[in-house]
Amino acid sequence: MMAVVLVSPRPASAEPEQEQSTVLEKISSFTDRAAQIAIEALSLVGIRYRYGGNSPEQGLDCSGLVRYVFREAGGTDLPRTSNEMSRRGQPVDKQDLQPGDLVFFNTLNRAFSHVGIYLGNNEFVHAPSAGRNVRVENMDMTYWKTLFNGARRVLENEAAPR
Repeated sequence: MMAVVLVSPRPASAEPEQEQSTVLEKISSFTDRAAQIAIEALSLVGIRYRYGGNSPEQGLDCSGLVRYVFREAGGTDLPRTSNEMSRRGQPVDKQDLQPGDLVFFNTLNRAFSHVGIYLGNNEFVHAPSAGRNVRVENMDMTYWKTLFNGARRVLENEAAPR
């Protein structure tokens, strides 16, 4: 007889119950749309990174993650690249960020080369890089603070041109 072991795709953390509880508390304070975006994004934590990836089954890169989440959570069609996404919606000051806003970083020595979805409390979800999985990180970390280069708020009716 063969034993089946179920493994969670979510990477282990020091205090998973506390992290999950904090995330659930945050979601309860979101608007309906922001909650849908956050829930969809958080459901993808643990999915592997894949350059050019557009689906959880094949893996996701940063813009593929954001595009997938916005399409699934509300039918908003965003462009394919983080740079193109940086031209959608309205600019948002860092101190005015709200859950569901897009946050951009200069990770490849060019503006808007990385994108994630803001969750509140200075945390965002993103697909970091090869060999890693979709995860939640804090924008107060020195790395993210120094590379942050803007945020946008995309409204439901702001679809990408076809």
